Amino acid sequence: MPTKITLIIDNPADPAAFEQAYPGLVRVARSLPGLQRLESAKVWPKEDGTPTPAHRTLDLYFAGYDDASAAVTTPEAGQLFGQLATTGASFTGLFSDIE
Repeated sequence: MPTKITLIIDNPADPAAFEQAYPGLVRVARSLPGLQRLESAKVWPKEDGTPTPAHRTLDLYFAGYDDASAAVTTPEAGQLFGQLATTGASFTGLFSDIE
């Protein structure tokens, strides 16, 4: 079954610095073995000015669970998660069966 890895990236302490680093994160994500498609999104600001529940999402699409699982064990994934850690933003990763 097609599988999607979703990274829900929390609000960083310094959004401007995060946004400056983000294109590099996307470049590394595009190098993941078996990646079929990548979708990046920025969470809209809330109209009342309260903090958003997250800052960005990054969806990584693979042919199946085995491909997605293998991709996160690669040096490219290590580089992606290492760079993400240096941005000061925490994240949640989800593996999903695409229906």
